[in-house]
Amino acid sequence: MKAILIIYEQALQPEVREMMRIHNVLGFTQMQNVSGKGSRGGEPHLGTHAWPALNDTMLIVVEDHKVQPILDTLKQIDDTAEILGIRAFVWNIENGI
Repeated sequence: MKAILIIYEQALQPEVREMMRIHNVLGFTQMQNVSGKGSRGGEPHLGTHAWPALNDTMLIVVEDHKVQPILDTLKQIDDTAEILGIRAFVWNIENGI
């Protein structure tokens, strides 16, 4: 199993939900109104007067074979909305209940 943490500008919520539907991702944890700044450029999303945008995050745990197709779909989303920004990070899940 793998965990994928997806961090995205709130405007991309419909696209992230559609990705989950396409790849049959049923379980998730969503965190809303997350602030931050990426390391590859782009504007900060800080929820302030100067930088009003905010991010959401989605944490999903999927079978190993689903990871690359999900990342490919997220890359397509990023390619069509580069200015908004979406990033994903993957790590191993060792145990769970």
